[in-house]
Amino acid sequence: MIRRLISALAKLRRHEDGNVTVEFAIVFPAIFFLVLAGLELGIVTLKHAQLERAVDLTVRDIRLNTGINPQHDDIKALICSRASFINNCETSVRLEMIRQDPFVAMTVPTVPDCTDLSEVARPVRTFHNGLENELMVLRACAKINPVFPTSAMGKALVNEEGQYALTATTVFVHEPG
Repeated sequence: MIRRLISALAKLRRHEDGNVTVEFAIVFPAIFFLVLAGLELGIVTLKHAQLERAVDLTVRDIRLNTGINPQHDDIKALICSRASFINNCETSVRLEMIRQDPFVAMTVPTVPDCTDLSEVARPVRTFHNGLENELMVLRACAKINPVFPTSAMGKALVNEEGQYALTATTVFVHEPG
């Protein structure tokens, strides 16, 4: 009986059937993990590029002094209309516009003021429309939900609310009309 069992195990050991399946079971999760991280990074990059472009186009309109003096809500609506990949843009984007003296070091807070979905919405942090020839800093911060929150990139980017923050900062001067 034991001889039969030993010969059956020896025969089984010589067979190579199933080697590919074992290798696949070991390697596939790691490759899938990397693919999801790459997709998440691509989506983050796309949304950040859209936010940067929307802010740049909006600031271009302001800088060229097209005859309007846009307020906070107007600027936010313009940015959101141009940032098509950012979902719920009106509620997830927060703007800051700060007057800056060009002869002094930057006085813009280093940490952007983003929306926090767990708190009651705070009023606009700082928003001053500049006068002609005045240096202005505009910063937009958007909170975005990750597409794959369990991927390596999704886990690395999220904060305590399960979102990641994208910021776009630009400096411009109001041209005289």
